[in-house]
Amino acid sequence: MYEWRRQIQQIVDEIDGCIRSHDDAALTLRSLSRTLGYSEYYTTRKFREISGMQLRDYLRRRRLAFALREVRDSERSLLDIALDYGFSSHEAFTRAFKDAYGVTPSAYRAAPKPVVLRTKIHPFDRYFLGLGEIGMATSKDGVKTYFVTIPAHKFLHIENRESNGYWDFWQKQALIPGQDCETICGLLESIQGKLDDDGGEYAGQVMGYLNDATGRLCDWGYLRTECYGARLPADYRGEVPAQMLLTDIPEGEYLVFEHGPFDYEQECRTVEEKVETAMREFDYAAEGCALDTQTPGRVTYFYFNPGQYFKYVRPVKRLDK
Repeated sequence: MYEWRRQIQQIVDEIDGCIRSHDDAALTLRSLSRTLGYSEYYTTRKFREISGMQLRDYLRRRRLAFALREVRDSERSLLDIALDYGFSSHEAFTRAFKDAYGVTPSAYRAAPKPVVLRTKIHPFDRYFLGLGEIGMATSKDGVKTYFVTIPAHKFLHIENRESNGYWDFWQKQALIPGQDCETICGLLESIQGKLDDDGGEYAGQVMGYLNDATGRLCDWGYLRTECYGARLPADYRGEVPAQMLLTDIPEGEYLVFEHGPFDYEQECRTVEEKVETAMREFDYAAEGCALDTQTPGRVTYFYFNPGQYFKYVRPVKRLDK
């Protein structure tokens, strides 16, 4: 089964690549099945068994997710967007778009609102499957530490006061209607204007830990509430999904612990331990500051993007203030 998950992941990765390059010929079931060397019937059966959905449905929803971002962010004609993403006509695109998101492309362009996009699935995730790292760490990048001042902004998020860590957070959220990982990540992907959005997968989405006297006592000895969401401009006036919160975060000074790009399958645990060691051993007093674990409204952000960085952004206060 692990091998089949790896092969389905190969198809999933190829689907996204073909959608980006508008290679419709490679997005046929026949072509995708040939990639694995199996029949169309067997490939679709295994895809549904592992992913829980039909391959054709996944293809359609991913195409629409890519198309929606172009409708939202570009001035290209809707017909051109429709044809680029495999729809035969403006009418076919409009019908599929409305069926998926409850609004026509033209109405959405005029007034974008949060909708649940079909995010890329990850059927072969070594950590989710309990396989951990493979091989030895090869990254030569160390952990950089530097101070930044982050302007006032808003944090759109869900929160859980009982969870302990990323995986536990999402397991607990899965028990709450409308707050599972797929729904929340799909909603956040559709939000326009995210401050950390670089166009990549899950761009602009971040784990957060809010100072909260009613939260859970963490391993570092202070009370916090675990959150997941996106940073937005201070003047954000867009619609807030019903199951999410919008919190004002004041301007403040932060200390960043950042590791550079790494191989997720080979180095994730090693990189995590290196960053945690750097945070644990950092001499705050020598730098004239202290970790701010008490001020309400301050938040620690955790960014995870193997192609760019693994980093914590932690709130600090100067000792001379």
